[in-house]
Formats: sequence, structure tokens, C-alpha cells
Amino acid sequence: MTEPDRAPTPTDEPSSRRSPSLRSPSSRPSASPLVGRDRECQMLDDLVQSVADGLSGSLVILGEPGVGKTRLLDHLSSSGIRTVRIVGIESEFSIGFAALHRLLLPLQEHFADVPARQRTALLTTFGVLEEPPPPKFLLGLAALGVLAAAAESDPLICVVDDAQWLDRESLDVLSFAARRVYADSLGFVFAAREGHDLVRALDGLPTHHVRGLDRDGSYALLDSARPGPVSSLVAARIVAETGGNPLAMRELLTQLTSEQLAGRLPLPQQLPTGRGLNAHFLRQLEVLPPETRSLLVLASAMSTDDPSTLWRAAALLGLPDDAADAAHALDVLTIGETVAFRHPLIRSAVYHAADPRQRRLAHSIMATIAEMDDHADVAAWHRAAATSAPDEDVAADLERSADRAERRGGQLAQARFLARAAELSPGPYERSDRMFRAAEAYLAAGDGILAEALLDKAGPWLDAAGRHVDVQRLRALIAMFHHRYRDAWTTLLDAIDHADRGDEELIRGMLFNALRAALAGREGIDRLTAQEIARTILDYVRDKHPPTSARDLLLEGLATRFAVGYTEALPLLRSSVRALFIDDDEPPDAHSPPVAGWFAGDEIWDDDGRRGLFERGIDQGRRHGVLDVLQVSLGGRCVSQCWAGEMRAAEQSAFEAAEITALMGLPGAAGLGPMIQLRAWQGREKECRDNAHAGAAWGRQWGSLYMELAAWSGLTVLEIGLGNYAEALASALEIYERDNLGYGSTILPDVVEAAARVGQLATAEAALVRLETRAIASGTPWALGVLARSRALVAPVADAERLYLEAIESLLSTSLRVEVARAHLVYGQWLRRQRRRRDAQVQLSAAYQLFDSMGAEAFAARAGSELLAAGLKPIEFTPEGRVDPGLTPQEAQVARLAATGATNSEIAVHMFLTTSTVEYHLSKIFKKLDITSRRQLASVIH
Repeated sequence: MTEPDRAPTPTDEPSSRRSPSLRSPSSRPSASPLVGRDRECQMLDDLVQSVADGLSGSLVILGEPGVGKTRLLDHLSSSGIRTVRIVGIESEFSIGFAALHRLLLPLQEHFADVPARQRTALLTTFGVLEEPPPPKFLLGLAALGVLAAAAESDPLICVVDDAQWLDRESLDVLSFAARRVYADSLGFVFAAREGHDLVRALDGLPTHHVRGLDRDGSYALLDSARPGPVSSLVAARIVAETGGNPLAMRELLTQLTSEQLAGRLPLPQQLPTGRGLNAHFLRQLEVLPPETRSLLVLASAMSTDDPSTLWRAAALLGLPDDAADAAHALDVLTIGETVAFRHPLIRSAVYHAADPRQRRLAHSIMATIAEMDDHADVAAWHRAAATSAPDEDVAADLERSADRAERRGGQLAQARFLARAAELSPGPYERSDRMFRAAEAYLAAGDGILAEALLDKAGPWLDAAGRHVDVQRLRALIAMFHHRYRDAWTTLLDAIDHADRGDEELIRGMLFNALRAALAGREGIDRLTAQEIARTILDYVRDKHPPTSARDLLLEGLATRFAVGYTEALPLLRSSVRALFIDDDEPPDAHSPPVAGWFAGDEIWDDDGRRGLFERGIDQGRRHGVLDVLQVSLGGRCVSQCWAGEMRAAEQSAFEAAEITALMGLPGAAGLGPMIQLRAWQGREKECRDNAHAGAAWGRQWGSLYMELAAWSGLTVLEIGLGNYAEALASALEIYERDNLGYGSTILPDVVEAAARVGQLATAEAALVRLETRAIASGTPWALGVLARSRALVAPVADAERLYLEAIESLLSTSLRVEVARAHLVYGQWLRRQRRRRDAQVQLSAAYQLFDSMGAEAFAARAGSELLAAGLKPIEFTPEGRVDPGLTPQEAQVARLAATGATNSEIAVHMFLTTSTVEYHLSKIFKKLDITSRRQLASVIH
């Protein structure tokens, strides 16, 4: 393939690197049958057919070395579909985005086909532009856009072999893209070793585990691979000791004589299987001339598969031109468009069996070539591999590479460069400082274990150098990462005691995290701890300037809430909720404010403020690519929409929040909180209970009390809807007794209702006293409405009706339609008990129609039963627009955005899709809705 004159070349990649194999159908050999792999071949053929038909798909193939993964990829490449193929290189995985560059380089003509912001993200990551590091999701969209554009004219499958050796940054981006394909004539197939930690980024994608061949397949392979006879007893032993591993069986056949295979001579006591394969490969290589073995060591140390790099290295080492001939003859190494060992195990065996001095020489030569090509990062990494003793010059080069990696957004590459720089640092302070920076980078990349290990090594030296505050602050962040919240807040309080009192920004940030850690731990709020931290906060800020940022308002509001009182905290909390995410130009904080702001809004019963907070958070999260903020804000909006009775809109928000959770690489259970609430209001009992069980289990496992609170809250709503008041009270009391921020306030009306229904009047009265204090202080229609309703439930007959009417009037001025409907329901129940059937029918009809129109099925069924008991049959209420056209959640979201006038490109960016997928969804939407234009779509969706 001819490369354009101006190829975007990253600073950490050799310009001479060979492009990945990009093959068109006309260049493919015919497929040869794979023994015993009919099922796997059919899966790949189905994927090819799907891509050829204009759809998409992804597949991860996992298996042990030698099981035949690469042969399956060869089958795919020979199937008639265009492929772009790369192979992971072990010595390359520390260089951030190296594999992504290799994949996209042949497709650079399509960089112009993606939006400007995405194109800038690509060029920044590849070192062509000097811009701030782009968000990972934006880079993923850019890669997906380039690949989808390439697939428009000719269907394409991206094939990644040895994915466990891809650099983590590239694997994250490619897994993001693989999760977003739908109707793009584009597929992804990854092959990787079973159980390898580095391929966790692929979790959740369709996965097939390739095992050893079964008995029949193994025998067929032995028959086809050996011209002479193989005794059944010999075959049985080979199959048993290899576990049906095709490579191990083939290699054994080359080691055993015809007499042994036929059973006429005994087999060796130990067959060279498993680890013995390495020794077997090395024995094969012993017959090679010294210059050929030297060439193989060079090839095993390369961070590229480009033949010109190998030949240049051979020339520098003084190897003859025919050094590769013997390796070719033995079928150990192939040098064609790329440099390829017959099997990755051979490469590994060559590298690790080489004399250390020989390995260091190979890396030194590779560093020289990289320097000649002006690729400083590759040179630095090879120079480090060639160095066995501390060397400040090499360490400084690695540190500069780490800085470049940070500017490109390669946090894991930054961490690895710094960690190696620390190992080679002669001075103890420089070594500790680089370890500390590596720990910070590892934590930012999501590896808290390595971060903590490095900090433990660096801590004593840094403490002695006067950096105790830095060490403790990072130690606390690591503890929060591991959900060790008690460790986090105690560590932060210690750091604050030693901090420079004039560094307001640093101290306020540590105080905020200390309070957040005290509130988030699974053991619940330790009142003394929360008050201690709150008093520390107020003592610090008393003589400081008034808070100006939303975070500082929130910090002081929460501190006042726990150290002084609810009423005194209200103005600060209300102001902070209204101020969060108000600045359009600044990227939002991806850490604690979204969650804390959510629960602050609930704590003060500020429905308008919390809805505004989430809409701003969603807008800012999309604009700046901060997925944490986007996920939390979508979840919060989902709950607001549930309370507003907008169950269809809530379904969309919950669906998108779940997708963002997956894109962030988090398990699905981590984002179940909003879905639990939605299913509870919908009355979908089994789904609600299943989600609550999974969410609570995840919360217990990872120390997230708030996930358990979300489960209890959802179950409380579900049980009240079903009329199971004893069960509702049990769930509600789990929250009531802990009295956590947000949940502790909004659960109070449920405690009063459930306790009153089961006759636990003392519990109802105690919850009502707490509710009165907070609701009267808040003064919002939401707070006053649920207070009046709760009072009515336990009031004397003479006062109850006035309170029910007061509750309905207050709640009608809010967006909380579910609370209005609940007020009608309990008022109607009360009227029926007073034998006022006509009046009861009016209230119960209102409750039934509201619940039914929302899709709150359990509550609607309860209201319907009460209405029947009051002597009136419920009338099925189907408002305009309550027609289910059978749209999937993703189709419904596309339809909603298209109805607002958004273009296909805008919808694609909004939903992290390609325009081809949006077009495909719209065609299905039009068919399902029986319309032909967007103009009609707007009226139907409305």
C-alpha cells in the first residue's frame, strides 16, 4: 500500500513501521478446513455475513497458547471480507497508543471524514498536534469514525491477534469502538490468551473460549498431520498429555519417530508438553548458526514488526545478509511484509533464553535505530531495557517520555515510563519522587494496587524530605479508590494538620474528600466522625473568604449540616445545588460534586434545583467528555423523571446511564441504582428485586453504602406499591436508622406510611417528628406536601381531611406526579374507611388514572382495587401518545433526538454512535411508526 506524502507520525512510533495487513477479497487465499473447529468457523462466518449485510458485530476469542486462535483468524481473513489486522507485540505494550497508530495508519485518508474535534483528538494522541489530552471516549469515537468511514465503500473487519500484548490505551479505545458498532459494515475480532489480566478491557463483549480439541478432533488432526500410521494407544497418550492442544500435538509429532508413533518402540517417559514446549522450541533452535540465533534475539526484542528495522539492526550488529535463511528453512521466522515468528511462544522462548548481555545489546541497537528515526520514546524505552545499573541520563529520558505520554492522555504509559525511571535513578530522592509520580499516574489509570505498592516504597523517603502532606493525600485517594473510607478520612485529617494553612485550594479539596469519605463508607455515618470533620471544616473556613465556587458552597453547606444543624445549612446547600455545573467553559469536576450535589438536593427537598443540576451535568459531561459526571447526571435525571411520572423518559435515561457505565469499564451492577428505582415505580417486581439484589451485593463487596441505600429505597417503593407494608417498613428502616444524606430525608414519608399501616405508631410518630423538623425548615412545596400527607395518615379524623387536601394542593405545584397520585390514593382510602363512597371514588379515580397514565402498574393496580371496593369499576385510561410502537431503548432515544430537529451527525455524537447506525435506526423507526419523514416523527413522538 502506498502511503500518502504527509503521514501523521506520532513521536513515539518509528516512521518506518510497517502498516498492518490490509487485505481485499481479491488477494485472499481460499479457506482450508480447520480440523475440529466447525463451531468456531461458523461463528466467524456468521460475523462475516453480518458485516457483509451492512450490520456489525464483535467477537473475543480466548484460549491458551497453541490452541489455534491464530489459525481461526487466518480462516476469517480467507473468507472474502476485507480485513485490517495487527498483532500485539510484548515489547510494545508500554508505549501508549502504539497499536492504535499501527491500526489506523493505513486508513489515515479517512481522518478527514470525522468531526474536527475527533480528528484533533487523534492527531493529539499521535503526537502531531500539541493540544490538551483528549477524553478517552472522544478518542474512541474518532477511531470508530475512521473505521466506519473506511467500511462505507467496502465492509471491513478489524482483526487483533495477541490482544493481551496491546498497550492498554489502545485496547481501551478499540474495546470502546467495538461496543458501539451496530449498522456500520464493520466488525471486530480479538484473540487473546485465556485469563490474561490485560484483556479485562474486553469484558462484556461477545466471547468464545477455545478449548483443546475433543477426542475425535484430536485423532483427526493427528491423522492429517502425519503421513504414517499412529497407534491408537500412542494417540490416546498424546491427546491426554496435551489436552487436545493442536500446537502441542503437532510439535510432538515432529519429535517422535515413526516407530514410536506406530507403537513399535516405547515413548519417552516425559513428553515435551506444556512448559516443555519452550524447551522443545529451544532445542530446535540449537541447530541454527550463531548469527541466525543473534538475528532471532534482535527480532524478539523489536517493538515493531517492520522488516527494515530488523535488517538495519542486523547491519549494525554486523550480521551477514543470509543470517535469516536458516530460520526460514526451519520455519521459525518469516520475513515478508512483516516480521513474524511461527508462534508467539517461540518469540518468548528466544527472548528469555538469551544471555542477558545479548538482550541488552539487542535493545541498545534498537534504541540507536529509534534515535536515528527521531522517535525519542521508543529510544528511551529500549535504552532503559539495555541498562542494568542506575543511570540518571536514561532515567531523565524516561521522565521526558512520561511527560509526553501525559500530554497525549496515555496515563498508563506515563506510569510505566516513570516507574522504570525510578528503578534507574541513582539518587534516593529522585527515585522516590519518580515513584510517587508513577503512583499518581497508575491511580489515574485505574490501577490502585500498583499505585499503593509504589507509594509504600516512596513514602519514607518523601516523608523525610518534607512531603508528608503529598504522601498522605495520595494515600487517602488510593484508600477511597479501594473503598476503604475510614482509612481515607483519617489519613486526610492527618494531612490537613500538617498542611500549609495558606494553601486554601489544597486544604478545601482534602476537607471535601474527608467529609465525603466519612459519609460514603459502608459502615454508615459515624456521627462523631462526621461532626468532627465538619467542625474542622468550619474552623478552617471561619476566617477565610466566603465560598465562591459551587464545590466550596457544598463543602460548607455539608459541614454546617452536620456540625450546626439542618436549618442553618439550608441556604448554603440550596445555593450549591443551583451553582453546580453552571460554568460552561470549565470542565466539570469528575470526582465527588455530582453525587454530593444529588443528595444535597434530596436532603433539602429541592426538586427544581436537582433537576437543573442534572440537566447541566449532562450537558457539561457531553461537552467536555467527562463520563463520570455524565453517568451520575443521567442516573439522577432518571430518578427525577420517575418522580415526575415520566417513565418512558426515565427508561431512556437509565438505558443511556447503563451504556455509559459499560463504556467506563465498570460492571453493570455499579450503575443499577436508577434502574432499581425505575423498576420499582413501574411495578416490575421480579426485575426490581433482581436488580436490588445485584446492586446491594455489589455495594457490600466494594464498600459502597449508597448502592445498598438505592436497593433499599427501590424495594421500599415496590413493597408500598404492592401493599406489602411490613416488608416496606423493613427496607425503609435500613435507611431511616442510618439517616444518610439525601436518602435519610426522602425515606421519611415512606417510614410514616408503612409504620402507620402495620400499627407501629411509635415508629411512625418518631419519623414524623424528624420529617417535620426538616420539611418546615425547607419550606418547599415538595417538603410541605409530603409532610401534610404524612401527618394526615396519623391524624385524628377531625384533622385528617384538611391535611390530605393541603398535601394535594402543595404537591400539585411540583413536578412530582407520583407524590400527587399517592396523596389521592391515601386520601381515597381514608374516605372509603369513613364510608364516604362517592368522595372516595373521586379521589381513587384520580389516583388510578394518574398511576395508569404513568405506567406505575403496581400502584395503579392498588388504586384500581380500592376503587372497586368503593363501588366503581376502573375505566382503562390511555392518554394520547401511550402507544408502544415496539421501539428498542436505543431506537427510542434516536427518535426522541431526531424529533427535536437534531441531525444524524449530532445524534451520533450525542449517543456515541456512527451516522450509519443512526441512519439504520431511523429507517427501522419510520417502518415501526408507519411514517416517512422527520416532520411526522416529531408529531408522533410528542
